[in-house]
Amino acid sequence: MTETSPFPPPRRDLCGAMQVHRRLLNESMTYRAQRQRIENRALMYETGRRSAARRGVVTFPVVVHVVYNDAGQNIDGAQIASQIDVLNRDYRAANPDVSKVPDVWRSLVVDNECQFALATTDPLGKPTDGIVRVKTDQTSFDANDGVKAAATGGSDPWPTDQYLNIWVCRLGGGLLGYAQFPGGPPQTDGVVILDTAFGTTGTAAPPYDGGRTATHEIGHWLDLFHIWGDDDGACTNDDRVADTPNQADSNTGKPKFPHVTCDNGPNGDMFVNYMDYVDDDTMFMFTKGQGERINACLDGPRASFVVAHQAAATPAPAAASAPGAKEPAGVPGQNGDVEKLLYDSERLTREVLTDIQNMLGLVGHGSGS
Repeated sequence: MTETSPFPPPRRDLCGAMQVHRRLLNESMTYRAQRQRIENRALMYETGRRSAARRGVVTFPVVVHVVYNDAGQNIDGAQIASQIDVLNRDYRAANPDVSKVPDVWRSLVVDNECQFALATTDPLGKPTDGIVRVKTDQTSFDANDGVKAAATGGSDPWPTDQYLNIWVCRLGGGLLGYAQFPGGPPQTDGVVILDTAFGTTGTAAPPYDGGRTATHEIGHWLDLFHIWGDDDGACTNDDRVADTPNQADSNTGKPKFPHVTCDNGPNGDMFVNYMDYVDDDTMFMFTKGQGERINACLDGPRASFVVAHQAAATPAPAAASAPGAKEPAGVPGQNGDVEKLLYDSERLTREVLTDIQNMLGLVGHGSGS
């Protein structure tokens, strides 16, 4: 009799983000209310009633928690660096394989102006390489967030309004990864990725050795849904983005274009989108509509990252010039640019504070949160 492995091979159709989302909807009235506010904001951006306040590229400080049970799961720095490289290409539409997007959708490809960098300073202000390593006695984790706390064999998050926390570990049940949508509990906010589906080197194993699992899960963290709407093939739900065709269900493997479902011919499913389930070497793009949804997220529930980025980018005030001195050549309008940065930061800060006040009010008056 052949012994059954306790770790079935990972499958792209096992992303746990919707499992977490539905659990939080059932458990927390606060989460339900927050999600409604977030969806209302996203709709305003999609319909053009609001536009992005942020200007230019935003860089997210990343902390990678490597939680390992054996030496093989303790992935090295090169593998982590390879994943950061993939994210920076994919979220800037700078991935070489974007050329494989079918012609009918090339005009929809978007540069999300998002970059990722391993943190250089920890929460106490000390220098760091942005990597936390924790040995655990847990042989695997599931989507119930055990990896996100030292008390349950994992690693405690760094402040989730300042860092994108990514946990890399052994996941059971064939799970490739999962993320928490914006609006959830701060102590569990972040992304979890299977160790053999992280990066492009080391233990990364085909067909998930292109780093696209993290691209997909961070898409959820930035408020993108699965492209088919998770309605079990009913063709009645979608991802709340207008320029992604409705499709019956997830696609896996390497579909051939066009793949028509839900009467979406002649072009069919946009299976090359990062928010589908195809193999890493078959997903290449985000759309402009998805980019607007990300903008709404970064001006709303994730605005703390934009505020911090703009504050870091704002130059220190220059020394006062002598009376009658002219502005140095090469920096025309510098003061105006600084004022714009400060204005945007103040605006986003006010919105964050308003969201926090509303959330505290819900906690004070609600139940089941």
